[in-house]
Amino acid sequence: MKVREAAVAGMFYPAGTRQLQHAVDALLEAAPDAVGPAPKALILPHAGYGYSGMVAATACKLLRASRKEIERVVLFGPAHRVYLEGMAVPDTDAFATPLGTVPLDRPTIDALAALPGVCVSDAAHRDEHSLEVQLPLLQSVLEDFVLVPVVVGRAAPAHVAAVIDAVWGGPETLIIISSDLSHYLGYEQARQVDAATCKAILSKSSQLNGEQACGAYAINGLMQARHSQTLAVENVALCNSGDTAGDKDRVVGYGAFILH
Repeated sequence: MKVREAAVAGMFYPAGTRQLQHAVDALLEAAPDAVGPAPKALILPHAGYGYSGMVAATACKLLRASRKEIERVVLFGPAHRVYLEGMAVPDTDAFATPLGTVPLDRPTIDALAALPGVCVSDAAHRDEHSLEVQLPLLQSVLEDFVLVPVVVGRAAPAHVAAVIDAVWGGPETLIIISSDLSHYLGYEQARQVDAATCKAILSKSSQLNGEQACGAYAINGLMQARHSQTLAVENVALCNSGDTAGDKDRVVGYGAFILH
C-alpha cells in the first residue's frame, strides 16, 4: 500500500499520538456547542492548531451528530508548495497522520483524474498542509471514512464545480474546502477585509480572489456547483491570528462556514 506520510506533524500540530489526540480533544471540548442541521459542506481554516484550531473545531463539532452517516470526505485545499494549474489528485492509497491511516477512495479519485482540469500529482500533495491539518479533527469526530483529497491551483470555477458535482453523493459524502482568509494585514484592516469576505461567502459569491482567501478557487467552485444552489450558508466562527496566538501587526484571518 502506497501511503502519503504526514508532512507537517510537529509543526502545525503535535507529532505524538497522545499529544495530538489531547490537543484535538481540548479544541473540541472548548469549542462552543452548536445545534443545527447536519452540514453537507464546510469551509475550514488550515493554520497551526494554536492559531486556527478553535475555529475549525467549532464547525467540525457539528459533524458528531452525523458521524455514523458520513462515509466519505472530499477535501479540497489550495496549493502552497508547488505551482499548479488546475487540480491534482494523488497516486496513493492512504494518507497518514499520528492518529492513524485514512484510506483513499481510489475508484472516485481515478474517475476524477479523467475530468477537465484534473491531473495526477503526488508532488502537489507531498508537502501540502492545507489538507493534512484537517485530518486529525476529522479522525476525531467521524467514524471510519474514506478520503478524496484534491489540491487546487489556478483552476476555473466551472472545472472545480464539475468535480464537486461529480462527487456530491448523498448524506454519506461530506465536502470540505480548506481556506484561510486575508493574509498579513494589520489587525483592524484584516477585520474589515474578512468581514467583507464573510459577507461575500454568505451571499454565495463565486468571485473571490486570493487576497480575500487563499482557497478562493475552491470556494468559487463550491459556490458555482449545481448541487450547492439550494443550500444555505452559515458562518459559525470568524477571527484572526491576532485574537488567538499572534501579534496584531500582521495577521491571518480565519473563518468557518457550513452549508446545509
